[in-house]
Amino acid sequence: MVTCKETRAVIIALRKKGFTGKDIAASQIAPKSTIYWIIKNFKESGSIVVKKASGRPRKSSKCQDCLLKLIQLLVRGTISTELAQEWQQAGVSASARTVRRRLLEDGLVSRRAAKKPLLSRKNIRDRLIFGKRYRDWAAEDWGKVIFSDESPFCLFGASGKKLVRRRQGERYHQSCVMPTVKHPETIHVWGSFLTKGVGSLTILPKNTAMNK
Repeated sequence: MVTCKETRAVIIALRKKGFTGKDIAASQIAPKSTIYWIIKNFKESGSIVVKKASGRPRKSSKCQDCLLKLIQLLVRGTISTELAQEWQQAGVSASARTVRRRLLEDGLVSRRAAKKPLLSRKNIRDRLIFGKRYRDWAAEDWGKVIFSDESPFCLFGASGKKLVRRRQGERYHQSCVMPTVKHPETIHVWGSFLTKGVGSLTILPKNTAMNK
């Protein structure tokens, strides 16, 4: 029911002149139901201004919103449907969509988790010791260091994900699939670099590790 202020003013002016709602509707200035609603609203409030609806009340209080945030931060991987079930135990009956909206209000957005090497207590301790030992090194000191690493490369296909553009029903089209084998052949290579440039790439024999 959307009418401009001028239209509502004309309807009320015609009503004051003695025209009935049916008479005004005959002019097709607005739908019949809208005209009757405007007349009724004017009788009750004495104004042609339409009050804005307050909207649906929030299903949760600020305290309950904080609880939802706490549950999410305790276990970051909890999905919205599971959060909705846990939130319900606190007395909030809300959908997963509402849960996502509340978390979004607090800046918590769903993103794919970044992959990082798993660090043991020993790894953390060793890295901390290393950082403290060399924190005062200058660029000249690091210029004397050669950094090296090794990595496997798959000779067939790709080890990661591959994106293709396809139409509906083309999921298994030959041009849209990535062939795989159970035991793809791989090679291990070793390389190094320093401030002056990169070293040569060396293909390692099988079952050989350089950085151990």
